[in-house]
Amino acid sequence: MTAASIALNLTPATQYLLRIGDTCLILGQRLGEWCGHAPILEEDIAMANIALDFIGQARALLAHAGTLEGAGHDEDQLAFLRNERDYFNLTLVELPRGDFAASVLRNTMVATWLKLLWQRLAADSQDDEVRAIAAKALKEARYHQQHSADWVVRLGDGTAESRRRMEEALSDLWRFSAEMFDTDAVDEAAAAQGIGPRWSELEAPWRAEMTDILREATLEVPADSAFRSDGKRGRHSEHMGFILADMQYLQRAYPGGVW
Repeated sequence: MTAASIALNLTPATQYLLRIGDTCLILGQRLGEWCGHAPILEEDIAMANIALDFIGQARALLAHAGTLEGAGHDEDQLAFLRNERDYFNLTLVELPRGDFAASVLRNTMVATWLKLLWQRLAADSQDDEVRAIAAKALKEARYHQQHSADWVVRLGDGTAESRRRMEEALSDLWRFSAEMFDTDAVDEAAAAQGIGPRWSELEAPWRAEMTDILREATLEVPADSAFRSDGKRGRHSEHMGFILADMQYLQRAYPGGVW
């Protein structure tokens, strides 16, 4: 018997939180792929710990999204029993792991965005649970940003080989950043309800912080692209299905299984 997919009762508030929670969930899954493969032991442990932070943030957000949804779905069902089109993470986090340069750049881009988002949610959200989740996650995001940005600077301003890899990572990943700031009806409704800010409000401070990091790394900020990814609306890259196949296997194969 295979566990059936759940049907979501989506509201703007639920989808707004799922977008953040799914982004943390999928990035945590990707970072877990570094376990045993990082270039040094210390970084192997650091990557695993950052992945666990993201999973913890995802669990809190999915649990609260399930409460707001009102259909009785808990965080495990929301994590493991949705169809691909019912995940709303940023496309950036589902892209393949890549080399170490690509991973630390992606971590920096996402951590900077999340730090700014958690700051706004902790200060302004009218949802008490969201404020509490954001206050705890903000401390983690500050460390994630500092840790990964340090690596971006070391590699960008390092050897010819490390710089080449950072430049390739920028070329590959930067175009996916536009999705972080694309405001739509879900954002507008969530902002009107006091759940959280429109994501477009984070663009200027994100660009300022990322520009400072890249300048310190002696790297050029890439030009803007017309390309727009759309994972936050459930339209994913070809890589998402492979992630879900790994993530969902046990829950699908052994429905309701417990340790």
